[in-house]
Amino acid sequence: MSGMRATTIHGPGDIRLSEVPDPTLLEPTDAIVRVTSSCICGSDLWPYRGENPITEGATIGHECIGVVEEVGSEVRDLRVGDFVVVPFDHCDGTCAHCLAGVHSACVNLGMTTSGQGEYARVVHADGSLVRVNGVGDGGVPDPALVPSLMALSDVMPTGWHAAVAAGVKAGDTVVVVGDGAVGLCGVLAASTMGAEKVVVMSRHEPRQRIARDFGATHVVAERGKEGAAAIKEITGGIGADAVLECVGTGQAVGTAFAVARPGSTVGFVGVPHGVELPVGRMFSKNVGLAGGMAPVRRYLPDLLDLVLAGTIDPGRVFDLTLPLDEVAEGYRAMDERRAIKVLLQP
Repeated sequence: MSGMRATTIHGPGDIRLSEVPDPTLLEPTDAIVRVTSSCICGSDLWPYRGENPITEGATIGHECIGVVEEVGSEVRDLRVGDFVVVPFDHCDGTCAHCLAGVHSACVNLGMTTSGQGEYARVVHADGSLVRVNGVGDGGVPDPALVPSLMALSDVMPTGWHAAVAAGVKAGDTVVVVGDGAVGLCGVLAASTMGAEKVVVMSRHEPRQRIARDFGATHVVAERGKEGAAAIKEITGGIGADAVLECVGTGQAVGTAFAVARPGSTVGFVGVPHGVELPVGRMFSKNVGLAGGMAPVRRYLPDLLDLVLAGTIDPGRVFDLTLPLDEVAEGYRAMDERRAIKVLLQP
């Protein structure tokens, strides 16, 4: 390896495929993964739209799966040729926060920074990477399985985290605010956990179809006060037992608290932008807030088992597949809501 192709961002709306230096092992606990599939995340659209600071020419992309190409001298559990899912947030798995299940706050936290490229460096490989058994020696899994494996790098564990944080349990009525890939995975999570009613707030028919296939029992297309009124009717005036906030805007958070019943919890996983919490309502109605950046590694082994068993198929959130050469078109498609989530094939 001497140079690789990777996606870089140069300004709002300016995505390019560039030649950049190959990642290298910097620590003995590192691994280098040859990316066989990657994707574009809804959170990548924040800098693309100019909502986040941009370092001109920086690589972008934090979701990928692939084959271990090289390992550091202290890596014990992985070998070259293993096919792995790469959590977007890397962790050592041994610090106090990891042991408490908050891997996303690991004291040695790392992030995938060139997921939309040909190679990615993973710090603390043993604590982060999860091998997909049955695939090895540089091989790749069944193509039909690739989208769901790819979803395990971020969006499915993030949707699952929203459900866990909100305390979803069997028999609950759950409202999911947001119909992007994470929101749809939140629907799938709530349904898998045994929720009796799953209400998705969505105005887009293709997304509504996937939500229903994932277990949504109701769809509410209205927003704001009208949306809250519709959910009040569905819940018999009580409100939701658990709410999954999967957007991150002030409107989405406001809606989440408006539809939450007294004593419930809002699980938030949308990256917050311009959010002010309704602390008065939270106090008077005893509505809690939990969640944040998903500890992917905490959930990944169990979610992988569910995927391999055919119990869940989160890969259905990918509705457009493009070669890496066309990554800029992938960003445009997601920005213009022509695609829910774009799968990239190097």
